[in-house]
Amino acid sequence: MVLAVLLGLGLWQFARHGQLDAARWAPFTQWPIWKYLLVGLLGTLEAAAYVAVLSAVAGVFLALGRLSGVRVVRWLATGYIEIARTLPVLLMIYVTLFALPSVGVNLPLLWKLALPLTVANAAAFAEIFRAGILSLPRGQSEAALSLGMTRAQAMRYVVLPQAVRHVTPSLVSQLVSLLKDTSLGYVVAFTELLYRAQVLSAYNHLLVQTFLVVTFIYLVCNGSLSFVAHRLRRSSERTHG
Repeated sequence: MVLAVLLGLGLWQFARHGQLDAARWAPFTQWPIWKYLLVGLLGTLEAAAYVAVLSAVAGVFLALGRLSGVRVVRWLATGYIEIARTLPVLLMIYVTLFALPSVGVNLPLLWKLALPLTVANAAAFAEIFRAGILSLPRGQSEAALSLGMTRAQAMRYVVLPQAVRHVTPSLVSQLVSLLKDTSLGYVVAFTELLYRAQVLSAYNHLLVQTFLVVTFIYLVCNGSLSFVAHRLRRSSERTHG
């Protein structure tokens, strides 16, 4: 109810200042405008895909490292996770944008965004995977060991597959956060959706309309992922209920 009232007040203010006039929205009925924004969306999805794959792989190893019986490995994995979760992503982007080039490391624009996002999201994925592993009964790994598997084989073939199934809704929810973080690509001038919106609004002088359209695109993308996560969570609850 409160949200509906706030939305109504916002629309009333926009209408009062002429922001809802048909002439201001006419450019967004043209394909070239949408094509320009969709290229930015493609860049957003590309960056998110790279970050998701790399973060998931790194997250598995970090989770295993944090659960390792080797003290040094456990300390290193724990230290990385705690530091990466504490540092602001924007600060890490500034490192790739300014600090690395000063020492001769100049990454492509995509990786100036993807690398810091991977550093941050790997820690988040690691905690999700670790929670999934710890949620399994100990009998799962013990049964695998009794069949003659090594601990590594038991983890790879028995524990990890089940843990991933248990935490799939959380993984999808993390993808929503990851997709939103790609909007920081405007800092490095990477061609993602928000950066394209900034350029377009500077060109057509339709700031409100442009960013409302971009907001709608983000709502569709993130809303779809959230819906998938919700359905997966409900399905998981029915399976284990």
